[in-house]
Amino acid sequence: MKRNLLVLGCLLAVVGLCMVSAAAATYKVASDTTWPPFEWQAGGGQLIGFDLDVMRLIAILEGYDIEIVSYSWDSIFVDVGNGSVDIGASGATITAEREQVVDFSAPYWTSNQAVMVMAGSDLNIATALAPGMKIGAQTGTTGASWVQEQLIDKGVDVELVTFALYPFAVLDLVNGNVDAVVQDEPASRASVAADARLSIVGVIETGEQFGFFVTSGDPNGLLPKINDGLLKLKASTAWADLITAYMGGAELPKIEAAWVAASSYLAAKDVVGFARALAAGATAP
Repeated sequence: MKRNLLVLGCLLAVVGLCMVSAAAATYKVASDTTWPPFEWQAGGGQLIGFDLDVMRLIAILEGYDIEIVSYSWDSIFVDVGNGSVDIGASGATITAEREQVVDFSAPYWTSNQAVMVMAGSDLNIATALAPGMKIGAQTGTTGASWVQEQLIDKGVDVELVTFALYPFAVLDLVNGNVDAVVQDEPASRASVAADARLSIVGVIETGEQFGFFVTSGDPNGLLPKINDGLLKLKASTAWADLITAYMGGAELPKIEAAWVAASSYLAAKDVVGFARALAAGATAP
């Protein structure tokens, strides 16, 4: 009897350890949630966007949980790199400089830079980037780097005006304080869809590769899971449906409503069902 009790006690201990282990498999995902269609805070307070839903679906496919937290772009790489948070999902271009601080996943998105101006301004891509122009971009982004390296450093007399966040750059464009904004193409298209006063006059072919990123050295072993989850997601219909929902030109309120309607599929851990419902809602007449 004592032996049976001992065995039972050991089994309960093992079960307890498993429960602790399962509870611990929740990772914090940091995101600068000011940049639709990749990440933003919806009117109902939900944190949504292409990146964030990719993270949610990968977590389901790979069997762990995530907690998404809004984060400042200025500190996101440092804090993910040192382990203050576990994963970064924020439309981040893979660069050699950033790879010194964090470890990147396989690329999941290719982006170019778009040049935005006020609609009806008669500017084109050449005149918007010509000497004497004020060009806005978010601090620490590849848009700002492109203006600095490809224009200013090569002797083109433009003024780079940097902002803490891209929405501030767009607001200054609307208010006439800058002549143009250089920003990633999908985000620029979202800005134009949200405000008919804006226009894209050209795209700069930069071929940037976006990646998710983790703590330097990947102490939690997350990169294999993220990369494996990406492969599974891209092999399913869910990947195309996410692209349809977020990159298809739908207005943000419509995407937000579709996300709320589809969220029950997330609770049920139905990857394909969620993405299908989201795309259907975002593109409905």
